[in-house]
Amino acid sequence: MPDTPVPALPALPAALLDALHALLGPRGVVTDQADLVPHLSDWRGLYRGASPALLRPSSTEELAGAMRLLHEAGVPVVPQGGNTSMVGGAMPDESGRQVILSLSRLNRIRDIDPVDMTMVAEAGVILKAAQDAAAGAGCLFPLSLGAEGTATIGGVLATNAGGNTTVRYGNARDLMLGLEFVLPDGSVVNGLRRLRKDNTGYALRHLMVGAEGTLGIVTAAVLRLFPRPRAEAIALCALESEEAALSLFRRFRDRDESAVRAFEYMGGNGMDLVLRHIEGATLPIAERADHYVLVDLASSRPDADLRGLMEAVLEEALEAGEVTDAALAESEAQRQAIWRLREEHPEAQKREGASVKSDVSVPVSKVPELIRRCGEALQALIPGSRPVPFGHMGDGNIHMNLEQPEGMDPAAFLARSHDIMDCVNAVVRDLEGSFSAEHGVGRLKPHMLADWRGGAELEAMRRIKAALDPKGLLNPGKVLPT
Repeated sequence: MPDTPVPALPALPAALLDALHALLGPRGVVTDQADLVPHLSDWRGLYRGASPALLRPSSTEELAGAMRLLHEAGVPVVPQGGNTSMVGGAMPDESGRQVILSLSRLNRIRDIDPVDMTMVAEAGVILKAAQDAAAGAGCLFPLSLGAEGTATIGGVLATNAGGNTTVRYGNARDLMLGLEFVLPDGSVVNGLRRLRKDNTGYALRHLMVGAEGTLGIVTAAVLRLFPRPRAEAIALCALESEEAALSLFRRFRDRDESAVRAFEYMGGNGMDLVLRHIEGATLPIAERADHYVLVDLASSRPDADLRGLMEAVLEEALEAGEVTDAALAESEAQRQAIWRLREEHPEAQKREGASVKSDVSVPVSKVPELIRRCGEALQALIPGSRPVPFGHMGDGNIHMNLEQPEGMDPAAFLARSHDIMDCVNAVVRDLEGSFSAEHGVGRLKPHMLADWRGGAELEAMRRIKAALDPKGLLNPGKVLPT
């Protein structure tokens, strides 16, 4: 039986393509489908889209001009940064009508001011490059996450990314002072102000942060910098229970809240997968545990005795029976090795087999109940499945993931994805939490929004979208339910 022919993609009008080529130059318009392949599937492999063209403007002016042309022609646009979205937020659909607009060439750091403690970075700057540039100026840009070698400044702002240091420094929104962005019709809003206080009308920049590219396209941002750490201490702890992990967090917070840079929870199942699949990963404590936390302390004071603080708090927790064992890093290599045990959780799950990911948050006080109840409910839903909870206990954001039962067909397990997410979300709702903590809504979760954020709240979102994007051309199908 002959193969079914693949239908041709809808072509952009020749006059529009000519205008885009004239505006963006030979490097700015990509139509060869072979070159588009890396931009048509997401990191998790959940979605594969189609697109007639990839646009790569090299300046805000070029991007604005391209948006004007596309807006006039009625062509939908999907902004794309590092393409590390966990919810398909940067994916075109399968229609072949949506143009991808890459921010990769807007990659300059325009300014660093160590007195104002600010950096002006374009949207295509890789997060790790922004961290390195800040360090080169004797400062710290603290946003840190697993995809920081690929994720971009525009993407982390568009999704209001969280990461490992939220407990100390806040989400991406808290690290942004000013924003330059382009509206769907090509209008440019230049709000690159370095002010800590600026109460002059609506804070439009905050509409863009977390909107996932549905209201405008971030082109540059003024970012907050901090003094670089001069003292650090890190430990991996084995604990008796989820409640013991929360109790340990409270001990550190009550002793010196400003010293806690990260407090990361990991379950025994997840650690087992890391040790099984990640080459060179080793457990620095004597015996396996069902619960672990990574404690990361930092201070800009060179005389801060963080080692003494760490030892004193852990001694209290050991005497109380909360901590059963702990290992303190004695070198930079050991510090990196401990952090690697946490950061490799997603990759280890991927290598083990199929997994369903739920990025949720609850009040910090309810994190132990979340982990325990979700684990019980998920194992009852799919016997033999393995809950893999890990994440940011210090800010209430846990990745409540579920690994397939050993030997189960991956496709059959993934077919239960919505059942699994619903199971987790039922517990989250009962604990007054959120179904989307730091990954966003994207293409994966808009159907949940009406149930969780319905009524006047959702209607207000729809009105804002209609006011700024009346044609519905910017990142369609994301965030808001259709």
